[in-house]
Amino acid sequence: MKLDLTGRTALVTGSSQGIGAAIAAGLARAGATVGVNGRDAGRLDRSVGDLRRAVPDGRFVAVAADVGTEEGAARAVDALPDADILVNNLGIFGARPALEITDDEWRRYFEINVLAAVRLTRAYLPGMTARGWGRVVNIASDSAVVIPAEMIHYGMTKTALLAVGRGFAKEAAGTGVTVNSVIAGPTHTEGVEEFVRQLVGTDLPWDEAQRAFMREHRPQSLLHRLIEPEEIANLVVYLSSPLASATTGGALRVDGGYVDSVLP
Repeated sequence: MKLDLTGRTALVTGSSQGIGAAIAAGLARAGATVGVNGRDAGRLDRSVGDLRRAVPDGRFVAVAADVGTEEGAARAVDALPDADILVNNLGIFGARPALEITDDEWRRYFEINVLAAVRLTRAYLPGMTARGWGRVVNIASDSAVVIPAEMIHYGMTKTALLAVGRGFAKEAAGTGVTVNSVIAGPTHTEGVEEFVRQLVGTDLPWDEAQRAFMREHRPQSLLHRLIEPEEIANLVVYLSSPLASATTGGALRVDGGYVDSVLP
């Protein structure tokens, strides 16, 4: 299969590192011009430099904006007004006992993990439908389906994101625009690697350490290892391509079999 996005423009929110950066690289390899987004302009410039070294022929645009706010979302749209592909990747997470989550924390998680995607979809969808082609992909999580007891506020936002994706897919029905969500499982990022080392120690080689972590702390996984960000990106690039034209309103899993269900 040839995933050709030549001539398309994409915005990937929260893409200065981790899964977002892998998605940005994958879209650029397929030929898209990619808006790389982050709040810190200096860090964002370094990230864009890393991406250009990783994808020498790639076309990247730095979009410095905090899209978790109304003002930041507006700045992002001003910087990249005609995106054909929107990947709502921005998200925050953190453990907190359920009864200790404050109203402000509930609002903050909802604002960043849900409303940021709503605002940007609302901003870009009309242009996509007018052009008769577009892709919106929301990065959800296994926590949307298997709500973690230690961070129900995070799980709640990812469940809401699935509903948002399904609803906007109905809004775009029949226009040539698709809207989907990706349910990502436990993924290998810098933060997660530190977390793994804290739990299983620093003496084991990484492959053994992550397998011990999965065996002891994420036994539901059928993969028995963490997912690499590029593996998440592969599905996102496919969903962003013309080949996924009949896939919309879906919640597609790249979770290593973590969710013990035939359907999400």
